[in-house]
Amino acid sequence: MDFKLGEKEKVLIDEIAKFAKKELPPGWKGTQLIDQECMDFDFEVSMSKKLAQKGWLVMSWPKEYGGQDASHLEQTVYEMEVSYWGIPGAWMGISGIQWVGPVLIMLGTEQQKRKYLPMIASGDRDGYWCTGYSEPNAGSDLASLQTRAVKQGDHYIINGQKVWTSFAHNSRWCWLMARTDPNAPKKHRGLSLFIVDMKSPGITIRPLPNYYSRHHFNEVFFDNVKVPAENLVGEENRGWYHLMQALAFERRSVGPIIAGGFKRMVEDLAQYCKETTYEGKRLCQHPIVRQKLAEMAIDVETIKMFAFQFTWRLTQGAIPVYEASRNKLTGDEIMRRFATSAADILGAYSQLDPDSKLARVRGRIQGAYLGFPGNMIAAGTGEVEKSIIAQFKLGLPKSY
Repeated sequence: MDFKLGEKEKVLIDEIAKFAKKELPPGWKGTQLIDQECMDFDFEVSMSKKLAQKGWLVMSWPKEYGGQDASHLEQTVYEMEVSYWGIPGAWMGISGIQWVGPVLIMLGTEQQKRKYLPMIASGDRDGYWCTGYSEPNAGSDLASLQTRAVKQGDHYIINGQKVWTSFAHNSRWCWLMARTDPNAPKKHRGLSLFIVDMKSPGITIRPLPNYYSRHHFNEVFFDNVKVPAENLVGEENRGWYHLMQALAFERRSVGPIIAGGFKRMVEDLAQYCKETTYEGKRLCQHPIVRQKLAEMAIDVETIKMFAFQFTWRLTQGAIPVYEASRNKLTGDEIMRRFATSAADILGAYSQLDPDSKLARVRGRIQGAYLGFPGNMIAAGTGEVEKSIIAQFKLGLPKSY
């Protein structure tokens, strides 16, 4: 593995920096690093379109589906840099770009690829997706989900409820897991993946604001929703296995987001510590502060190397399941350590909202601290990731 950046990657980094300085408003504080949410959705979509026009949004996808046939390394570098600058719209709700698109490229019919991939690649609001996995009684034990899909002629009829559905209120499409065979000998064998138009009759969306007043999550109810049979992704009753591929791509996205976004926050924190005095000397001269900043910098380099190693595995034609879980688990721990250490350094300033005139470090620490507990659950808890690592890396038998 050679992680040296070539001329293409170096030029890309410079171009993204110029783009950010030109397109972002003066004093831009960035999107929330953890949930990648921009409060102004119209502005976010406008930025998505501009990124698409630059050819960056899904650059590693095939040209015939809206990509640039760029390397996986270029895509990873792009993701790190847009996270560093906090460019809104770079993720389009994250589902479509990070896992729906890659899985459709692998498993989708030609009709599905030609219909849905260019929508995502365009950056338009019709390319925004949400993911319908979790239910009130099915989270980590996702195979217990109860949402039903019953085949009737050339349609499936969907009934059920999803919860914690990120960006459902802004999404045109839902990447939905439902039960198609309730009599399967093992519960995970009767599941299927579907593409659902969120404008379909029978869909109700209820907001679930989180505990720091962000409208990120939703409940979604499906009441006799008709879904064309052609919207089945992959094989019927093989959805669980397709899901594992989607989750691998979802988990790998943690690496570039943290590597870029946290690098910026380390730099901002270091600058704050150079400029701020405590007990007669600058914060950066206090040993405990220096130690915390050094640990943060090491964490950033660690997740960056993990992201590059995952990227290298993609170039070998692999779907790195173990590496994805390793990246997710490591990223979760880095988020936790980073948020708590940053809060220790800033003290009461860490509690301030980004809009406060007294906020330090662009007010980013509040969101990082409040957001990390929930993000350690999303896409699989630490216990789930460790179980996957034990199975796929160490060859241990399943624990159930």
